[in-house]
Formats: sequence, C-alpha cells, structure tokens
Amino acid sequence: MKYLKSDIKQKQKVLADEGYQVSIFRTLVSDGTSANALYRLTSWLMKYKLAPLALISLWLNRIINGCVIGAGAKFEQGFVIMHPVGVVINSKVSGGKNIIVESGVVIGDEKGQAPRLGNNIFIGAGAKIIGGITIGDNVKIGANAVVVKDLPSNVTAVGIPAKVINRGDKIC
Repeated sequence: MKYLKSDIKQKQKVLADEGYQVSIFRTLVSDGTSANALYRLTSWLMKYKLAPLALISLWLNRIINGCVIGAGAKFEQGFVIMHPVGVVINSKVSGGKNIIVESGVVIGDEKGQAPRLGNNIFIGAGAKIIGGITIGDNVKIGANAVVVKDLPSNVTAVGIPAKVINRGDKIC
C-alpha cells in the first residue's frame, strides 16, 4: 500500500508540473492509475506467494488497460504510468524510484537479460529499452527511442538506436 500511495503522489506531482490543477480524486481516475494499482496488486500477491491470484490481476491489467507488466517486475516508489495502452514490461525488469512511463513503451529482455533502471527516469511514448543494460539516474529517454546500450546518469537520449544528445546542461 505504501508503494501505491507513493505512486499516486508522484503522479499528482507530475500532473501539477504539467500545469494541471489536480485533486487526489482526479489523479485516481486519470489514465494509467488503475494500471499502477493492478501492477502493485500483482506484486503484492507474488510477494505472498499467491501466484494464481497474481495471474488474474495481470490478466485484468491487460484487458482493462491494454498493458502487460510482468508479475516479477520490480519498481520502487513513485512508479507512474501516464497512459497504459501498449506498455509491455518484462518480469525481469527492475527500476528505482520516480520512473515515469508513457504509452507504447516496451522494456524487455534479450537472451534472458533485462534492463535495470535507476532513479528519476522519464521514458517517452513508444520508446523501447531492450536487453541486459543499465540506465543511470536522472535520465530522459525520448519518444520512439530504441535503447540497446547502457546510458549514464544525467543524460537525454533519442533516436534509433538511442544516442545521448544532452549531458546535464551540455548538448553533445
């Protein structure tokens, strides 16, 4: 429950930063919040070895929200799904705090290796993060970028394959 509360507070902050006046009610009924709640329910059920029930919540997330977040995926507090349609996250993926995911994002494994994401990451619509790579802290991944190599902290990456275009305040 602690993680879900943190996710909702982070989503409220993200919406406020975008200029919306958001109540907790509006945040709860906004696109993606039910996907977050079902993901957290799936994780909780897996933690307490209730896999059959976890599979039901996983299935509900796919049917209701059009997204698949693997039962074993692990994200820290502040995980936000802005628009869930087309989001696919492999069960082996792990992520830190304050990760924001837009629609159509795929975070998947390759040859049994899955991405590890740091803290404070924004993943734009349609982006793909594939394989046993590491994404540092404070990273922005642009829309439709395809990330197949490690990204250091404090960068912005765009393109296919993704290339760093900005390190902090410095354009590369």
